[in-house]
Amino acid sequence: MNDAAMPNQAPRSDSVPAGRFRPRALPTLATIAAVAIFVAAGLWQQSRMHEKESLRAKYEAASALAPVALADLPAGVDWNSLRYRAVTMTGEYDARRQILQDNRVHDGRAGYHVIAPLVLADGRAVLVNRGWTPQGASRAEPPRVAPPAGIVTVRGRIVIPAKDTFQLANEAASDPAIGPAGDRVWQHVDPTRFHAATGMAVLPVVIEATGAPQAAERDNVLVRDRAAPDFGVEKHEIYMVQWYTFAALAIVLWSIFNLRRGRRPRDE
Repeated sequence: MNDAAMPNQAPRSDSVPAGRFRPRALPTLATIAAVAIFVAAGLWQQSRMHEKESLRAKYEAASALAPVALADLPAGVDWNSLRYRAVTMTGEYDARRQILQDNRVHDGRAGYHVIAPLVLADGRAVLVNRGWTPQGASRAEPPRVAPPAGIVTVRGRIVIPAKDTFQLANEAASDPAIGPAGDRVWQHVDPTRFHAATGMAVLPVVIEATGAPQAAERDNVLVRDRAAPDFGVEKHEIYMVQWYTFAALAIVLWSIFNLRRGRRPRDE
């Protein structure tokens, strides 16, 4: 039988017509939830990126300013507005309350940051990060890096220390006074914790000493070649793009899945 004898037979087509778009409820809800989470994470990383960009701009602006005398700053000064500002100060170190901040690495070597309170002429005190010193032959014997005696002049920059960091209970309860065992070793140092442990009130900042150590400190191994802080802007930018990409990918996969569901199978 030829084609002419079958007038009512529709011509066969190799095209596959698309069916209706019918997204399923459960995959759709899961996709919405996933996209919401990914976008929220991306927005948080974006916010953190802008915060770090602001800190970097503040550091660059403060680095261009002339040093200010710490003694001239009033008691109620806004320290956050002076973050990274160069300062000069004159006073006397309290050697009994010097501490070592552990796990500080310089050029691939393990060591400590040496931190001691400097008492100013007006009676106020401030913690000074005197520099980095290498770890000795044994962790049981911390290095001895006593501060210079008498009146000294220190130049440095203002740092706002992080708060709410992990610390060991026995550290929080100890008074870091130098005794026969040497300087006390802490994992984290901040003025509030220092005050609680020692009873010595200090300003709510830490001064990172800059420049070469003074003559009285040259017998100690103190390194002060402080690089500019790594604010991590690029890290947050990478994470932000990653989360937004996950959100876009979830939408694309959801669309492809539902488009394939809607197509009718080819007639055999």
